[in-house]
Amino acid sequence: MTILVTGATGNIGRKVVDHLLARGVRAVRALTTNPVKAALPMEVDVAVGYLRRPETLPAAFEGVEALYLAPTPDTVEEVLRLAREAAVKRVVDLSGEHESWWGGVAKAVEACGLAWTHLSPGDFMENTLEWAPQIIATDAVREPYPEGRSAPIAMSDIAHVAAVALTRNGYEGRSLSLTGPEVLSRVDLAHRIGAARGRPVEFVQVTRDEAVEALRPGMGANAEWYVDTILQGSVDWPAEVQPTVEQVTGSPATTFAQWAQQHAEAFRG
Repeated sequence: MTILVTGATGNIGRKVVDHLLARGVRAVRALTTNPVKAALPMEVDVAVGYLRRPETLPAAFEGVEALYLAPTPDTVEEVLRLAREAAVKRVVDLSGEHESWWGGVAKAVEACGLAWTHLSPGDFMENTLEWAPQIIATDAVREPYPEGRSAPIAMSDIAHVAAVALTRNGYEGRSLSLTGPEVLSRVDLAHRIGAARGRPVEFVQVTRDEAVEALRPGMGANAEWYVDTILQGSVDWPAEVQPTVEQVTGSPATTFAQWAQQHAEAFRG
């Protein structure tokens, strides 16, 4: 069967392509706006298109049985209509709770008439890359909530689960809650990055406004939203580990220490 990966050059979509190939899937099609820049493996069928321009999608959907859907709430209903008209049978989407920013994606997928599986991840380990500029400059992280806690997950683990759900029956009609293997505080994350880079990283508690300014070089206008939503949420929302990654893939979820070792150079400068 042909599997279409949308957002195929994004942080998770590109990893979904790799995990599908590793599982021996021979008919992988990747949706991208720039095939040359994408640098996808030669065995991948590259389709030119963009989820936010649904008129570019019909050719990409031809002959597709299963679809990995990156989150684009503004066009998701039209995209799913085109997928249904093309006789796509299954969609695995990256979304979240109905009340969340991604809720519109989840609701549209459930209503579209296709077999569906939601991937509902918590905090991404990769979010800590936003710390890199201040760690490189000061050997410190400046945030307001040292007590904030989460069970962060590596994007590669999300992609691995997606690849399994796209190729194996049994996950239809389910929302898979995805976390990493341990609950960690913001201070824990900083210390593990320090251990990986070979130079300690101090956690410095600052005000909300100071944290926004510290994150602005890497996040721009999103810094305020991140502090008020994600960081504040890490204090307000309970954090717990879900065993889903290992249950679905058969492999333990990546620990943050392992992830930090893999990305240590990004924090060294």
